[in-house]
Amino acid sequence: MVTVSVKWQKEVYPAVEIDTSQPPYVFKAQLYDLTGVPPERQKIMVKGGLLKDDADWSKVGVKEGQRLMMMGTADEIVKAPEKGPVFAEDLPEEEQVVNVGHSAGLFNLGNTCYMNSTVQCLHSVPELKSALTEYNQLGRSNDLDHSSHLLTVATRDLFNDLDKNVKPVAPMQFWTVLRKKYPQFGQQSNGAFMQQDAEECWTQLLYTLSQSLKSPNSSGSPDIVKALFGIEFDNRIHCAESGEESTETETVYSLKCHISQEVNHLHEGLKRGLKSELEKASPSLGRSAVYVKDSRINGLPRYLTIQFVRFFWKRESNQKAKILRKVDYPLSLDVYDFCSEDLRKKLEGPRQVLRDAEGKKAGLKTSEKTSSSTDGDVKMTEAEESSSGSGEASKTTQEVNSISGVLPEKEHHLTGIYDLVAVLTHKGRSADSGHYVAWVKQENGKWVQFDDDNPIPQREEDIPKLSGGGDWHMAYICMYKARVVPM
Repeated sequence: MVTVSVKWQKEVYPAVEIDTSQPPYVFKAQLYDLTGVPPERQKIMVKGGLLKDDADWSKVGVKEGQRLMMMGTADEIVKAPEKGPVFAEDLPEEEQVVNVGHSAGLFNLGNTCYMNSTVQCLHSVPELKSALTEYNQLGRSNDLDHSSHLLTVATRDLFNDLDKNVKPVAPMQFWTVLRKKYPQFGQQSNGAFMQQDAEECWTQLLYTLSQSLKSPNSSGSPDIVKALFGIEFDNRIHCAESGEESTETETVYSLKCHISQEVNHLHEGLKRGLKSELEKASPSLGRSAVYVKDSRINGLPRYLTIQFVRFFWKRESNQKAKILRKVDYPLSLDVYDFCSEDLRKKLEGPRQVLRDAEGKKAGLKTSEKTSSSTDGDVKMTEAEESSSGSGEASKTTQEVNSISGVLPEKEHHLTGIYDLVAVLTHKGRSADSGHYVAWVKQENGKWVQFDDDNPIPQREEDIPKLSGGGDWHMAYICMYKARVVPM
């Protein structure tokens, strides 16, 4: 690290750190945060001329304490005249975001597409953003470590930056704190940060938020992340050889779609993932034996995360290899078949209400009275609140609503049906290389592809085509939102 000062116009920015292991473009991204001058407009004077994006710091010869001169014009929103038409570019950036219909992109700071795509998917969850906004008021609990606190604050601030900006955001602070909390994301090769697994980033970030977003003022410490993403399993573990049988419950934060030659559809892969074999010590046999583990969902979340198990360790090459097989997935997913008998019974009522509502909507042309009644009784929009179908529906709903500040008139119930709201894809043949991209459904119902700092509108009918089968982008993580009904 080299610390310098930077003079720009009449401003002087002291103690700006340069990570000489990273290309100058990362340094320019830091200056963009400070000055608002986009990297492509920055002209930084160094020995021998202007600083290039791919220059070698060792040849540039920057010294500790040196003052650098930067020229360039910052982005400014042109002020409209006091009287006259108001154009979109004249609005504050917060209002421009509404007009554009999507939030900002994220600069790639050097193989950080795995992080950018994870952030963009989780940023699309309004209840999580609300909980992070409240984090400032809740304060830090006594048992939360400092690095987790810093990562939570950095996540909150980054989400706010994405909502307030139209132009790309440089996630420098978030990236720095993420590496301090989880050093594996700071691994380097030949002086550059290495590509990482987006699923690992997703899992670690959610784990941190699950620890930090518990209310310190509540004896029960409601877990907002568990309420939003937690999947409760009832597991039956049986040994055919000894006849031993036991049951257990566990909470996971994603379903696994296991891929084989027999799997062509997400439903088939999920079904395979509910049954597995494990080897452990048998008390009655006095030795190791094979046990079969059968799992059934006994509690559903508001957001259902599904990971396509595409990467596996290949001993021959000593690296993670990728399964390129095409696996279709739907825009709407029904998980009723994967649920326990108890949960199925709890879902029957809400599912009937949903079927009745869809039947009434089908008759909109013949009966205006019916349509108005339907809209009043059952209006299934993405803004509705949901509850857990695990027998603790009220408790879970209260946990989410107490933090998000939502107090619904009626209690909302899950139906077991989910709608796709985000897809994280990987392009390439190895987990340690290639490129990650987020495809996110916006509040206006339109889809946007977030390819780092470049948001690109997409058609909904093209989203299910990201199913694999070649070297194109293929789904690695899908996130579905619960379809709920008020009762």
